[in-house]
Amino acid sequence: MMDTVLDAAARTFIQVTEVWVPQDGKLVLASGNYGDLDAFKAASGKESFAKGEGLPGKAWADARPVVLKGFENSYFKRAEAAKEAGLTSGVAIPVFAGDELKAVLTVLCGDDDERIGAIEVWTEADGVLKLDDGYYGAAKQFEWVSQHTQFPRGQGLPGGVWAASTPMLMRDLGSGYKFIRAESAGKAGLTTGLGLPVPVPGGDVFILTLLSALGTPIARRFEIWDARAATMGHSNEAVLIDGICEREGKLWDDENPRRATAWQGRIGRVLGSGQPVVESDGAGLPAGYASIVALPIHVGGALSHIVAWYR
Repeated sequence: MMDTVLDAAARTFIQVTEVWVPQDGKLVLASGNYGDLDAFKAASGKESFAKGEGLPGKAWADARPVVLKGFENSYFKRAEAAKEAGLTSGVAIPVFAGDELKAVLTVLCGDDDERIGAIEVWTEADGVLKLDDGYYGAAKQFEWVSQHTQFPRGQGLPGGVWAASTPMLMRDLGSGYKFIRAESAGKAGLTTGLGLPVPVPGGDVFILTLLSALGTPIARRFEIWDARAATMGHSNEAVLIDGICEREGKLWDDENPRRATAWQGRIGRVLGSGQPVVESDGAGLPAGYASIVALPIHVGGALSHIVAWYR
């Protein structure tokens, strides 16, 4: 049953994930997961971005998450290679520690009639969160509902993240009373939500939400690690505080918490470096998973949490 669940979800909502890091005044590729898109991987390995250039460079210059729904005739530098690979849309998430850019995480998607999910950016305006932009694949009705939804502080997944300044996981989106858009989420087949703050210089509020469907999941496993004790000098560890897996059930134990030590394993590398990690070789990952994305969140200039998702 375990393998059947994994094999049934071979098509994923996100097709490419990349980490771009600053080096000598430009962003260079640190790591990426390209699946079987070898030609696009090769094109990306030759690329770099000045501030304001391309999708990663725009997120750096604008100091905010950026959604780009169409690559053709846009500022996307790898448009020809992306077209050949069937990639049409992308989201760039800058990772700032105070005013310092640590990295830019980019996720790239293809547009077809089968892929359903949501990558949303919410921003504060007039005391509520409004949809800044998002990519939804074929979930057009859910996209319309989202465009006409606002969240006060503390309400729904985006509002909860805003109030707590911490990442949050939400289960059973289609039936959960806490998920404001439950009815439309259920119709779209969305099941799991991850929300996280995206701190940026200047203090503007940005919340990123990743909403995953069973048929074309963003991930099959999500984790949230608390790193605040490490950054306060009490330890060099992060503690797993929440997680969702479609086949394993609860991933953490409050009485015997799972811990990650700085520079040990993937979570430990994020804890030590403060930069995202993307890997696709599968070695050392929990059984049945081939790739991981681990993204740090810096609040007040210090590493606060690490969110990870596995496919």
